[in-house]
Amino acid sequence: MADILVVEKLAKRFGNLAAVNNLSFSVQEGEILGMMGPNGAGKTTVFNLITGIYPPSEGNVTYKGKDVTHLSAANRCRLGIGRTYQIPRPFENMTVFENLLVGAEYGANLKGKEAHKLSTEILDFTGLLSKKDGFAGKLTLLDRKRLELARALATNPTLLLIDEVAAGLTEAEVEKLLEIVKAIQKKGVSIIWVEHILMMMNKGVDRLLVINGGQWLMCGDPLECMESKEVQEVYLGMEEA
Repeated sequence: MADILVVEKLAKRFGNLAAVNNLSFSVQEGEILGMMGPNGAGKTTVFNLITGIYPPSEGNVTYKGKDVTHLSAANRCRLGIGRTYQIPRPFENMTVFENLLVGAEYGANLKGKEAHKLSTEILDFTGLLSKKDGFAGKLTLLDRKRLELARALATNPTLLLIDEVAAGLTEAEVEKLLEIVKAIQKKGVSIIWVEHILMMMNKGVDRLLVINGGQWLMCGDPLECMESKEVQEVYLGMEEA
């Protein structure tokens, strides 16, 4: 299976701090790549480098065979790289439907009926259609998380970066979001998923990338990675007796 994203020797320094250091990995078409690491490991910085929020200090980002390292965030979005944010920040004084229209019109570059059609389909897909006319600021936490996914999908991505969408939810709510993420994958969207909930990574991803201190630590089968001594020492704070 071909790679949709290739990250090569990526680095990002903020003064003397190396938030990401010589990181390389790839994402295959149609797969869910999980990404884990302790707080401060550099996960969100990696997302910001892939999406164009930050320019890299070193390294390259290749998407669908095209070097996008120096493209703006807006251009990368229009090419098909979408993302969510750990803390949902919808346009609270706009309706749920209007929130999606913003993504469809400015992210997917759709207009009129096409933007309305895509927004309606995504609201139905994410279980928010009955709430489309309500204000986004009135949604429950679960529905705000759903809306965060829906807004990202409205940009019509082929690669979706999900940043801790399950944080703060109950176990039952986490299961509902897992179902949505797996359904997104079935639509042919490739996904990079950052999450701290081990169950989500074990059940939801095809491969797991573990980073620490902005560097590659391990990548492979999710359960094998989580059971490895190296990962347990840096992520779970466990040490051999």
